[in-house]
Amino acid sequence: MVYRGGPGVGLAGFCQRSLLAFLYTPASMLENMFVLGFESSCDETGVALVQTRANGVPVLLGHALYSQIEMHQAYGGVVPELASRDHIRRVLPLTQQVLSESACDLARVDVLAFTRGPGLAGALLVGAGVACAMAAAMDKPVLGVHHLEGHLLSPFLSADPPEFPFVALLVSGGHTQLMRVDAVGRYVLLGETIDDAAGEAFDKTAKLLGLGYPGGPALSRLAEQGNPSVYKLPRPLLNSGNLDFSFAGLKTAVMVQARKVALLHACAVEALPTPVLADLAASTQAAIVEVLVKKALLALGQTGLRRLVVAGGVGANRSLRQQLGTACVRHGTRVHYPELHLCTDNGAMIAMAAAMRLQCGASRTSKSYAFDIKPRWGLDSLE
Repeated sequence: MVYRGGPGVGLAGFCQRSLLAFLYTPASMLENMFVLGFESSCDETGVALVQTRANGVPVLLGHALYSQIEMHQAYGGVVPELASRDHIRRVLPLTQQVLSESACDLARVDVLAFTRGPGLAGALLVGAGVACAMAAAMDKPVLGVHHLEGHLLSPFLSADPPEFPFVALLVSGGHTQLMRVDAVGRYVLLGETIDDAAGEAFDKTAKLLGLGYPGGPALSRLAEQGNPSVYKLPRPLLNSGNLDFSFAGLKTAVMVQARKVALLHACAVEALPTPVLADLAASTQAAIVEVLVKKALLALGQTGLRRLVVAGGVGANRSLRQQLGTACVRHGTRVHYPELHLCTDNGAMIAMAAAMRLQCGASRTSKSYAFDIKPRWGLDSLE
């Protein structure tokens, strides 16, 4: 996976002369390298600093994260323009915080990395602009990182990092994918959602039930009070035999069921008694989790691999972790997760992904600061 192209095409195609210095950098120079990473793809501003190690996984020296949840709650979802403006306010103070906590001067940073995509265009531009401006001012190289690759490699920041190869289940608000991962930069798409992602099913169901924003965590908390067997909801594509997902039909089934129950209680859906809402939430969560668990096990069986990595915001779901953990023990498979505080979008995963790509030679940095972003960017399309 090497960025290719000619002059004038931004980070998608770096000028050859700007690459030569890094291409012929001795391997020893890639040890003890400081990488400062910026994440600004949606509604979290993240900054982190990692240091590469000889023959080992890079070490996280410090990270800081600011969530815009409170700001967006008033609107029931993310407002892109407000998100972009808030990233501008937060990114430099967070950078100062990370450098201070890491006892590292900005001058010691060797590479600046940023989320190039996918994500909200305006939000991505903030991280890209700040990283490239800093790099230009210090005459340091930059590297654009794929947001989903950051999630994919985030378990390497945990106390129990995985080993290659493994199957990865990426589950977030906008993505549900199964990938075969043989090494950094070597990914094969095994299956993905054909409509709504698992995170969307959580969020849209939560909105239907009047749980507010962010919906996924709210629905999961409410589900802990309910009975998952009360309502028989569909498990789309559960027995399809392939590794694709579909959650749009489940969302519709929940809506139909909720309206039927509301008619019986002669009230609006969001005004239903808490125990009823809890049963609806638990039944919805059970349907989503069952599909995710079965498809993940099917992917392990088809690939013959014995190691599973779960990453993305939905990877923090307690029911998913419990059921996957039980199923993997039963099948003699190891399962790895990022630390809970690193399941959401964060700068640590971006800095880590950049450092790992550089260490193994899967990417090249550039001192060409004419950046571009990719709001829509499939992980399987990386070269």
